[in-house]
Amino acid sequence: MEFLDACTLLARDVRGAIRDLVGTEEGGRNIRMGADLTPTKLIDQVAEDCVLRFLQDHPLCRTLISEEAGKVEFPGESGTIFLDPIDGTYNAVAGIPFYALSIAYAEGGTVLQGFVHDLSSGETFSAIRGKGAWLDGRAVRVSGISNLDESAMSIYGRKFDPRRVMHIGQKIRRWRLLGASALELAYIGCGRIDGFIDIRGTLRVTDAAAGMLICTEAGGKVSDLEGMPIRFPDEVTIGRCMVATNGVLHHKVIEYLR
Repeated sequence: MEFLDACTLLARDVRGAIRDLVGTEEGGRNIRMGADLTPTKLIDQVAEDCVLRFLQDHPLCRTLISEEAGKVEFPGESGTIFLDPIDGTYNAVAGIPFYALSIAYAEGGTVLQGFVHDLSSGETFSAIRGKGAWLDGRAVRVSGISNLDESAMSIYGRKFDPRRVMHIGQKIRRWRLLGASALELAYIGCGRIDGFIDIRGTLRVTDAAAGMLICTEAGGKVSDLEGMPIRFPDEVTIGRCMVATNGVLHHKVIEYLR
């Protein structure tokens, strides 16, 4: 089965499985500690279990790295899948319609395909390395905004400490803090926002792998806070900071952060 076709089936299964838990106290119940060392909520576990069952029957990879289960081996011939069963768990539990299933497929340390499905709206963002990015099958590109004072960006500070981003925050036109990094990266790819800055140091490979590919294949740029290529370990307990933009604004954002 083709990876992106499989992801479409997975998204349908996950969306159905969590439907009755969205916006409920039961969905937000802590049931254990996840591999990422944060509490796993019931809604996370239900979503991840859907994916694990699917991969048992359809071995699309050799290794799965997931936010809740950590590293899981499968009988597939090759490849690694990075999974966040629900990116934006708080939003899902609170009933805020902005949370997603994020799945990326990699070989030899390089992400080759990415899939981000908005579990609330039903929109699907996808990308194949070297071939482009799509929203529901339609090719997308980043915005052409070149001035910070015309831009809209999502900016995260640790416990919303704004000091590191104060200078750029005073320059950009609109702040947004949407709460699901995979979708925010995809939103850059389709031109809905112009940048995403995360200085918390807690962004993990499972959060970012698929969205990064969608962003870059649509013409965007992703880096660390110094403008250097960002590298994630295959380990969900280690986080990173990130800057992602439409590319045109990238150098200006880095300069303001410095």
